[in-house]
Amino acid sequence: MKLWDKGISIDKKIEQFTVGNDRDIDLHIAKYDVQASLAHAKMLKSIGILSDEELLQLENGLNELAIQIKNGTFTIEDQFEDVHSKIEFELTKQLGEVGKKIHTARSRNDQVLVALQLFYKEQLVEIQSQTQTFFETLLTLAETHKKALLPGYTHLQVAMPSSFGLWFSAFAEVLIDDVYLLKAALKTVDQNPLGSAAGYGSSFPIDRAYTTQELRFSTLKYNVVAAQMSRGKSERTMALALGSLCNTMARFAMDICLYMSQNFSFISFPDELTTGSSIMPHKKNPDVFELIRGKCNKIQALHTEMVLITNNLPSGYHRDFQLLKENVIAAILDVKDVLDIFNYAIQQVQVNEIDLNDAKYQYLFTVDNINTLVVEGMSFREAYQKIGAELDRGTYKPDTSKQHSHIGSIGNLCLDKIRAKFPY
Repeated sequence: MKLWDKGISIDKKIEQFTVGNDRDIDLHIAKYDVQASLAHAKMLKSIGILSDEELLQLENGLNELAIQIKNGTFTIEDQFEDVHSKIEFELTKQLGEVGKKIHTARSRNDQVLVALQLFYKEQLVEIQSQTQTFFETLLTLAETHKKALLPGYTHLQVAMPSSFGLWFSAFAEVLIDDVYLLKAALKTVDQNPLGSAAGYGSSFPIDRAYTTQELRFSTLKYNVVAAQMSRGKSERTMALALGSLCNTMARFAMDICLYMSQNFSFISFPDELTTGSSIMPHKKNPDVFELIRGKCNKIQALHTEMVLITNNLPSGYHRDFQLLKENVIAAILDVKDVLDIFNYAIQQVQVNEIDLNDAKYQYLFTVDNINTLVVEGMSFREAYQKIGAELDRGTYKPDTSKQHSHIGSIGNLCLDKIRAKFPY
């Protein structure tokens, strides 16, 4: 069954190509198509298109389908083009002519749009909640390890002393910027497109404000052409926000992989969180963090894909939009999985004590030594030149009595202020 079927057979090869794997993808939005169909039916009743009895029948039929979807027994067989045709078929099979009325004053175009918008809304809220949990975990780790020494690097060269507290809370605070973008994406998709039909509205006296309230959108897309144009724009905005979050997590995962290396040995994890080698029994590989890094880098490429599919399309609907769904939905699910496993694994991190007698750290405190001379009355430029000359002559010896002064000064991480910034 096809919603556009006019009784003319379509070439099977063409059908297979144009439908693709939409049936599988549409299972993710089936719940939301039912929600939107129910709101649409209530609106049709409110304007006199449906009777009380017809609405009741449609409500019962849609609620039955919602139960099937929740229980995982809802399927989209090969004879159906998509979830929308399947749902209408089931309603018609149960209710006869009443089932056929559900498509009045709407198009498959705004059906897809509203189902996707509802899906995106719910997923973004869940991702924000997971990000908040991750954020709180990192602040807890920052508090626990706020005075544990961590060598700071610039250009991958030993630079200055830092702390694990700074490291954990740095990624926590950067997550706040990602949440700003997630909230912007949520605001973008929180606009009701239902009633725009094929993109040029309907001659029926529909009440779009009714469905906006019923579906709990904060507003509607008033211009019906603009509603249709939101297809693609929503996905680009989503991809940008998800990519920003993934950039933060990929960089964090890279740090973890680096710091677990024996050349650094700053952190470790329990054996059960690592994997081994088929020929090297000593290996403890950070596979989970490498996969996090790889998945996050892949998701960052999504925005470019969304742009390239949509950036030169004229207004109106185009079948190109069908290609947006699969990878956006996959990215959303991957982000949720990554946030879950990252938050689980990082709580089990083991912070190692740094051996400052290691030769590679002998210059870690040069800046602190310069600053000590400045505090004692020497100009900064003279102090810098003095320590620099000692380094050149090989006579530099760090003032060990001052080695931990820097860590003490950065121990105040302002964690409460960072937490207060989070846009809960």
